[in-house]
Amino acid sequence: MKAIMVMFDSLNRHMLPPYGCDWVKAPNFARLAERAVTFDTSYVGSMPCMPARREFHTGRYNFLHRSWGPIEPFDDSTPEILKRNGIYTHLVSDHYHYWEEGGCNYHTRYNSWEYSRGQEGDPWKANLTGAIRVPEILHREGAEKNRQDWTNRHYMQDEKDQPQPKTFAMGMDFMRTNHAADNWFLQIETFDPHEPYFSSQKYKDLYPHPYTGPNYDWPLYGPVKDPPETVQHMRYENAALVSMCDVYMGKIIDLMDELDLWKDTMLIVNTDHGFLLGEHDCWAKCWMPFYEEIAHTPLFIWDPRCGCKGERRQSLVQTIDLPATLLEYFKVQRPDDMQGVPLRGTIAHDTPVREAGLFGIHGGQVNVTDGRHVYMRAPATPGNRPLFDYTLMPTHMRRTFEVAELQNTEMAEPFSFMKGCRPMKIEVRQGLQSKFHEYGTRLYDVTADPHQQHPLQDDPETEQRMIRHLIRLMKENDAPAEQFERLGLDAAAV
Repeated sequence: MKAIMVMFDSLNRHMLPPYGCDWVKAPNFARLAERAVTFDTSYVGSMPCMPARREFHTGRYNFLHRSWGPIEPFDDSTPEILKRNGIYTHLVSDHYHYWEEGGCNYHTRYNSWEYSRGQEGDPWKANLTGAIRVPEILHREGAEKNRQDWTNRHYMQDEKDQPQPKTFAMGMDFMRTNHAADNWFLQIETFDPHEPYFSSQKYKDLYPHPYTGPNYDWPLYGPVKDPPETVQHMRYENAALVSMCDVYMGKIIDLMDELDLWKDTMLIVNTDHGFLLGEHDCWAKCWMPFYEEIAHTPLFIWDPRCGCKGERRQSLVQTIDLPATLLEYFKVQRPDDMQGVPLRGTIAHDTPVREAGLFGIHGGQVNVTDGRHVYMRAPATPGNRPLFDYTLMPTHMRRTFEVAELQNTEMAEPFSFMKGCRPMKIEVRQGLQSKFHEYGTRLYDVTADPHQQHPLQDDPETEQRMIRHLIRLMKENDAPAEQFERLGLDAAAV
């Protein structure tokens, strides 16, 4: 048996034809839905990029204990478990966060890996000659990163030289070389369609529209301050990159046809989260509540054992279920600490695997959904305290923790999944986390109100039910006691 996972970054379900979008040109995603099972109630867990990938490795929520960072010494890594059990694992990616300090040890869990550089502000090429002129609009917040991105683009004007095509080419090379072999897992992971929305002109030409402003394909994280025509232009730029992703997704489908891989190869197509393109008057993610556009994700799975295709599933599933699904598929025992559940029965018969699921970001609102309702629990006080990181790998996105952050570090007692290791307990500095109290606690019926325009104001019975789910799941995750305190929850209530 073999398995392939094609993972996109920031792929919005509402931009895909199988999820009702009628204007984005993505025929291969429609073709994928005909060849696989489409999940209608798939949600994120830990946000954003590396926390989501840690979930893929460990099969458990991690955002209640720690922010962005590497795999911990006590973590169970699914690719590594497969490797130890005779399943060859190979990663191809252009997701440059894997090669920063905050993601530096994920790729080493695989038997082998390949990497294509140049996405976003990846510190890749250097050109100090002044020959590369950076557009004036990029001289703004994050200017150094913007200038680096513009330099990178100079060296990949041809589509074949861009990171996504190179990543898929490496993945297809692995497929061609090894299709006759057995017992392997291939992870093809592209940073696209993450911003900035850099794509070839032929994809932009799919979306003609009147726009005479400057080059603008990288939204700032914050409230929308742009005029409507600029917002629409940004959506078209995103759509162009989605169409590019669609082309390369189609190449994988074609190659599976050519090599007759459908008979013995599982295919998972997923993303880590979505992205706000002006909805709720917001750009981006992480700084605002995790609305449906971010938290409710596309997911497609083909399982050759049941052969179900062209069907939809309504059961609530999450990222934490994917590693459990792979381990069950390869007949490898799951670790005791894994919270995710294999989706074999869900793929075949829509068998439910959970009543509710958690999702969120470290220090933000803690959210819970049962598939119909979403409850966003905000910090109880403006200070959003107490709040700590528990880690043995004190690393932010691009650097280790600063000396000042570590000077008052304590050693905490181990949590249930830490295999007896005592973690560092590091107080979180004020920053992003201080904003979430302002948004308040919210309850939505996303079946009746899928765009979350009308929070439920007077439904105490539903709210109490969702609070019980929230507390139960936090306790099952062995959440730190102060997480209940900062949210104003009584852990003894369930």
